[in-house]
Amino acid sequence: MVDLDKMLKTHFGYNAFRVGQKEIIEDVLAKKDVLATLPTGSGKSILYQLPALIFDGPVIVISPLISLMEDQVKQLRKIGIKQAIALNSFNSRKERQAILDRLNDYKLIYLSPEILQNQLVMRKLKQLTIQLFVVDEAHCLSQWGHEFRPDYLKLNPSIIELGQPPILALTATATEDVQRDIVNHFNQTEFIKHIYPIDRKNISLVVERVSTRKEKDDFLINLFKTKPVPAIIYFSSKKETERVAELLSQELRDLNIAYYHSGVDDHERILIQEQFIENQIDIICSTSAFGMGIDKENIRLIIHYHLPTQLESFIQEIGRAGRDQLSSVSITLLGPNDQELPMYLINSELPPVEVIDYLFSYLEQVKKNQTSPVLKQVLQEVCWELNEIQTRYIMEFFKEFNLVNHAGQVEVINPSEQVREKLNKRIDERYRYKQEKFTELLNWLNNPGCRRVHLYQPFQSTVTKVKEKCCDHCGFKLEDWSPRHISRRTKGSDLSEALRAIMLPFEVREAQ
Repeated sequence: MVDLDKMLKTHFGYNAFRVGQKEIIEDVLAKKDVLATLPTGSGKSILYQLPALIFDGPVIVISPLISLMEDQVKQLRKIGIKQAIALNSFNSRKERQAILDRLNDYKLIYLSPEILQNQLVMRKLKQLTIQLFVVDEAHCLSQWGHEFRPDYLKLNPSIIELGQPPILALTATATEDVQRDIVNHFNQTEFIKHIYPIDRKNISLVVERVSTRKEKDDFLINLFKTKPVPAIIYFSSKKETERVAELLSQELRDLNIAYYHSGVDDHERILIQEQFIENQIDIICSTSAFGMGIDKENIRLIIHYHLPTQLESFIQEIGRAGRDQLSSVSITLLGPNDQELPMYLINSELPPVEVIDYLFSYLEQVKKNQTSPVLKQVLQEVCWELNEIQTRYIMEFFKEFNLVNHAGQVEVINPSEQVREKLNKRIDERYRYKQEKFTELLNWLNNPGCRRVHLYQPFQSTVTKVKEKCCDHCGFKLEDWSPRHISRRTKGSDLSEALRAIMLPFEVREAQ
């Protein structure tokens, strides 16, 4: 009989399990399929890292972001657990081959859903006896799989190909609809559910109404002059992350400020994240690409300069504050036209009906000439107004219904009218779903009642009662808030060893 409490102390340094952790781990060790929700920052990674030390074979962890998997591997190595590796674009060809040749030596193998579709990687994984298949941040399957990252919707076939190891799906935000979406994807599986409350009583909620962009900028400048604490400011525009970061750098000379988005070089993003964790950077201006799973306990402020498109994203992002359980604040800056950008993003994620109609008319015409056009080429040359996400959405639909061959040529579109209607219906349903999600967020922002109660209502039946410091509707005042300050490390601290530990497999470093 394994002494889980002793292992927790020995390997991870914790004296006791948090709420829900031990019960979930016991079900994982019993090889049950588990769906679990725990609050952001409550130690979800322990739920598979500890079992991985017990199992005879490796554990696969599907992770949505390179920075997230690299950070977890780095943290494991810091505490002496070296049998963890991440396969991603950071690996050179030589490093990847070295990892694949010694794959059986690892206890934890972190992968993106995209790299799992790599035939060489899958062939190597099939030679192993996988003990557990973890889908970390499992809400991404529902939120991102349909448009942004369709390889999330291919996890179930991959699991079957790997011999159907037990599944552990983990998230910090999942309404009943999202839980159902996750469970339905793994249609051969009966999940044991561990659904715990996700509200965090140490995070106060504030909505600050402004009239102009300049008012938002001035609010940030004045806020950080009086409360220079670790913070993440979220944007929906790469250009705005850079503009505001530059503005704050000019106005707040004593603070170190950086911007972070998908256009920043991968290695630079890892460096920025590491500097933020090590208290060398005070404020990050970021798109939603930053923060997931970040191991930093003392973030005091989460600010939304722009609105996300759904409550789930909002809760995920504010949950990155106050992991040390000390008082922290979420501030949403709300302007009169702030719904326009999220609606633009929602519209840009799905192909327009008129383009779908034109596409099928074009395909019908070329099929009359008995040609088999390459779908991707048609979308690029004929439907040139489509963006990358919309193009991928259409291509995945054609693949799902076997309308293209292995070379990507359109072979079957008859009866084309039925196929077109099916695609348009799916787009319309998805669009309505996204609109409803955004409307939920708007309703929350404008609800006159307790912000905490109404924020978490869709996710759980009860909410933790907070007598003070709840929200701006329950008496919390930002000007009265006195956050705990931290001493920043010097700008010149050498992070080369930390970065080296991130980027190199442990056997390569040891050989040096």
